[in-house]
Amino acid sequence: MKQAFKSMLIAAAVTLSAGVAFNAAANTEKLDQLLEQLKKERTVEGRANQERERAFLSERSDKQSLLNTAKKQYSDEENRGKRLQKEYADNDILIGQKQQELESALGTMGELFGVVRQSANKSIGTISGSIVSAQYPGRDVPLRTVAAATELPTLAEMEDLWMALLTEMTESGKVADFDAEVVKLDGGVETKRVTRFGTFHLTTDSEYLILNSTTDQIQPLGRQPQSKIHNSVADYHTASRGEITGLYLDPTKGNSLLRLNQQRSTLFEYYLAGEQVGYIITAVLVIGMLIALERIIVLTLVGGKIRAQLKNLANPSDKNPLGRILRVYHENKSADVENLELKLDEAILRETPKVERGVGLIKLFSAVAPLLGLLGTVIGMIMTFQQITLYGTGDPKLMAGSISLALVTTAQGLIAAIPLLFVHSIVSSKAKSILHVLDEQAAGIIAAHAEQEKA
Repeated sequence: MKQAFKSMLIAAAVTLSAGVAFNAAANTEKLDQLLEQLKKERTVEGRANQERERAFLSERSDKQSLLNTAKKQYSDEENRGKRLQKEYADNDILIGQKQQELESALGTMGELFGVVRQSANKSIGTISGSIVSAQYPGRDVPLRTVAAATELPTLAEMEDLWMALLTEMTESGKVADFDAEVVKLDGGVETKRVTRFGTFHLTTDSEYLILNSTTDQIQPLGRQPQSKIHNSVADYHTASRGEITGLYLDPTKGNSLLRLNQQRSTLFEYYLAGEQVGYIITAVLVIGMLIALERIIVLTLVGGKIRAQLKNLANPSDKNPLGRILRVYHENKSADVENLELKLDEAILRETPKVERGVGLIKLFSAVAPLLGLLGTVIGMIMTFQQITLYGTGDPKLMAGSISLALVTTAQGLIAAIPLLFVHSIVSSKAKSILHVLDEQAAGIIAAHAEQEKA
């Protein structure tokens, strides 16, 4: 047993020794492989480091070359800057010397240059706004070139200035006809025959024209002036050769008076300024004149019938007042004088309202019209003071409407009252003449009847 156990221990020991030896051999082989791999990797890494070192050294050489180039460029630019500064200073001195030489060389030419520029500047406004430019456009272009020049003008430019001034001077005394495009008020353009009266104004054969200095276009006035001024244009153009006619001229040469004249209110615009009070006055005038017209016609016809009746007293007619009175007499021939007188007075009293109808109303309207005008004046002054209270007196145009109402209504009241007074006098005289005839005939009839009773 013991022998067997020892044998087993010996066998186990042998086995263990053999395994350890085997393991040790195997580990030694792995270490050799690892060592060999490390050697290879070290060799590869060393080569890479050598490559990096060579690349770094190469780049360092390039950077140094660039730095040297930049330093050289900086040095060159610095030297160039110093050279340019010196040239600038030398040129500045040279410019001053040349300027002095130029001024010395110019002498009186400098004064001439100043006079030419000054004349050109003064002439630009005159020529561009002159109506002569409507016939000869573009005369201001060379003047503007001379005025803006910074060097001596050429001979041609000085001749242009001289020709522009000479043309303006000679044409200012001429009446010339020429064809030109005229801008119509609706925006269209039409070629018309235009007459230029010196430098005063332009006309067609029937109206005044103006030259718009902004657009250099010929256009009619927005509204022609008063009829007597406007008609003078047509009268001038239709006059025969040798006939002397008058023509209104604008001495301002810029149509200022014509422009102001066209802003003048017409009679209708003055009438509209009266507003509601003016309309009432107009209604009073119209009604009064219609009544007066009706009364004049009726009383004229009645007067004619009465005159015809006076020629035939024996045959009274009911179509006129005298005939009706005569009929009353024929119907009461047998009555005594007192009763007949009462009958005739009654007949005259019946005829009087028919004859005097409307006369008092006309007189009333003639008195009311100026009172309405005074009412409009008071209303206008109240409105004026109200506007002064609200806006002050800085802008007179704010008060113009109210003042127009105050003044226009007064004029309208007087204008209405004056003709009403005249027609009232005419109607009243006609009515009185008719009543006078009636009274006269009635008195004659009574006198004749009294004589017959005494006989």
